[in-house]
Amino acid sequence: MQAHRSNSRSHESLRNVTISVDVNKHAEGSAIVEFGDTKVLCTATIEKGVPRWKRGDNSGWLTAEYAMLPRSTNTRSKRGQNGRATEIQRLIGRSLRTSIDLAKVGEETITLDCDVLQADGGTRTASITGAWVALSMAVERLQAGSEFPINPITAQVAAISCGIVDGELMLDLDYREDSNADVDFNVVMLSTGKLVEIQGTAEQTAFSKSELTKMLNLAEKGITTLFEEQRKALAKWKSG
Repeated sequence: MQAHRSNSRSHESLRNVTISVDVNKHAEGSAIVEFGDTKVLCTATIEKGVPRWKRGDNSGWLTAEYAMLPRSTNTRSKRGQNGRATEIQRLIGRSLRTSIDLAKVGEETITLDCDVLQADGGTRTASITGAWVALSMAVERLQAGSEFPINPITAQVAAISCGIVDGELMLDLDYREDSNADVDFNVVMLSTGKLVEIQGTAEQTAFSKSELTKMLNLAEKGITTLFEEQRKALAKWKSG
């Protein structure tokens, strides 16, 4: 199986990861993240005001929206929300909220939009990884304008998929691998080393505690690389 992975990569290798920043001149922060052939546009918007239930507590709010564009896959899908998109955008919102101290934001709402331009597996993990870059850019821009006296970002957050395919542990599954996986995992982690969320399912074959530990270790290895890519993308933006 290993010889047939995309780019002939090893079981423990990520696909080629690219993060292009400042791709939308209107958004406070924006990035296109690519995990192989999966491409997601992430934008961050910061607006005055919070939901009604948050008013008065002098704290901000962060939410996310996720969508797959009609021709992001090999057949055209209809526009509009569905159950899968709702579940993924809630995951993105939960994940990003763990990386920021909203009490330092004031009564502002941060919206992260993740639009899948092209899908080949791992759209939710790419969205989380790219959304953090867009969020960080937006916060730094507002800091430069003295709107945020203290940087509210507390950690990086990124995510990756892993699983067991044909009895072999693999990192960063593409669509073909994901569709044939015995076990499918999505792992979200902070740069502090703490886990945010683990989504794991035995699609065809049950897995052991030992295999669970191995998958978490493999995911951590991949996410550590993604943290490096996030930092490189932001450093290039700052120097540019």
